Amino acid sequence: MSVQKREVKIVTTHQLQSMKERGEKISMLTAYDFSMATLLDAAGTDVLLVGDSASNVMAGHETTLPITLDQMIYHASSVVRGVKRAFVVVDLPFGSYQGNSSEALRSAIRIMKESGAHGVKLEGGVEIKESITRILSAGVPVMGHLGLTPQSIYKFGTYSVRAKEEAEAEKLLSDARLLQELGCFAIVLEKIPSSLAKRVADELEIPIIGIGAGPHVDGQVLVIHDLLGITKEFKPRFLRRYAELHDIITGAVSNYIQDVKSLNFPTEEEAY
Repeated sequence: MSVQKREVKIVTTHQLQSMKERGEKISMLTAYDFSMATLLDAAGTDVLLVGDSASNVMAGHETTLPITLDQMIYHASSVVRGVKRAFVVVDLPFGSYQGNSSEALRSAIRIMKESGAHGVKLEGGVEIKESITRILSAGVPVMGHLGLTPQSIYKFGTYSVRAKEEAEAEKLLSDARLLQELGCFAIVLEKIPSSLAKRVADELEIPIIGIGAGPHVDGQVLVIHDLLGITKEFKPRFLRRYAELHDIITGAVSNYIQDVKSLNFPTEEEAY
């Protein structure tokens, strides 16, 4: 008797659009390495974001600005090798697309060719219109990112909530409409008022993914280290911790150290 293997349905931009249309929320998490990507994919995460937040949580930088295109490709390649189902989108890092549209296209093509990822994400609206258009013209799926855009931290000067004032809110709405018109398959809205995020999600046809943007959007994204409680010091209002791995990991390592020093590890049963 033959055993049929259950087909793994790969997430695509078309499926993400269908999820919005039928009201099914989209789950999205960051991933930076093979092992974590394997776990998140097996758990059923819809979208894995190889975020430039790797600059913070993997490399220890204060901002996302230092990470390079080569480093993003390294992380993205590792993630793609661990994925069977999830859609993998990669941040274009600071400096890889702001110069001109030709540079943006080269950066996007390098990510797609060298990592095997499924799409790229760019921060900004009308000011990067040409870069988005050029990338899309090459057949590369693009996810937008509006609101708090961490690559512009020195422009904003703070990581506080964006678009609280009417003028900035109207610009965000205008930029969101433009990104959809250009052909972006989805938009991340970061740290903006819930009411504004709802307006965007209700008006636009493409999926809107929120982080600190309230419950009235089409999906949510979090940094995996924050969700798992690996980074204890980061405690924004929007974050819900689903585990406290910082304490679990340090406790396990402390027990290991104690066993090694007290000659309790390894035992004869653990030797050859």
